[in-house]
Amino acid sequence: MEILRYTAFSESTDGGNPAGVVFDAAGLDPKQMLEIAAEVGYSETAFVTGRADRHLAVRYFSPMVEVPFCGHATIATAVAFADRHGPGELLLDTQAGPIEVSTSVTHTGLTVATLVSVPPHVDDLDTTLLDELLAALRWSRTDLDAGLPPKVAHAGASHPIIAARTRERLAHLSYDFSLLAMLMERTGWTTIDLVWRESDDIFHARNPFPPGGVVEDPATGAAAAALGGYLRALKLVALPATVTVLQGEDMGRPSTITVSIPQDPASGIAVTGSALRL
Repeated sequence: MEILRYTAFSESTDGGNPAGVVFDAAGLDPKQMLEIAAEVGYSETAFVTGRADRHLAVRYFSPMVEVPFCGHATIATAVAFADRHGPGELLLDTQAGPIEVSTSVTHTGLTVATLVSVPPHVDDLDTTLLDELLAALRWSRTDLDAGLPPKVAHAGASHPIIAARTRERLAHLSYDFSLLAMLMERTGWTTIDLVWRESDDIFHARNPFPPGGVVEDPATGAAAAALGGYLRALKLVALPATVTVLQGEDMGRPSTITVSIPQDPASGIAVTGSALRL
């Protein structure tokens, strides 16, 4: 079995979020996939469990749990497929639903992929849960941006959107790993999308991921899609909109995620990024 390693959402192997990609996973059971993901050690590894031409069945595993959808591993899988079979359109069957992905090659030879999420939805965040979350993060309500209220957004996976009032608050991430892991396991949250809004169309993000055994993700495509759904649902951007999410800077693995938000509330959110083989 060949385990490919790609970094997604970066034009340099020193940045982005690494993901494993296994194309010949049809004979693996979930326990074996989890063991391989733990051995690879990245926040997620994508396993292609079936293929018919450019139609793939994909499952995603962190070192500790299976997740229904993973954006950076989807970008990595699409670019790895394009490297082998040429760019074009793909359809991925995931536990979150069907995901359309397209790949193209830039004039500099970089392969770029765009995924379209399932239609997102946004739910209120219970005040008791918010207090528990802030306690686990070691944040207070005074740390929050009043213009970006806490919500739970879903675009294939569930992510609380928590906006910091300052860049300094976002930069200082020191949370209670065990407490946050237990809370996220109970609620079914995949990562916590901590953001700071630099301007109308530029956001900085950090994503704790303790349920997967990972302190922090350097690039989280699923959370970026959820953020796009959040911005549309709360009318926080003029539609259609394109926003840039900068992530991984505080980890030393800078990542750039482009999020395209269509006006139609029933449409999925497009997430674009490049990937490189490691």
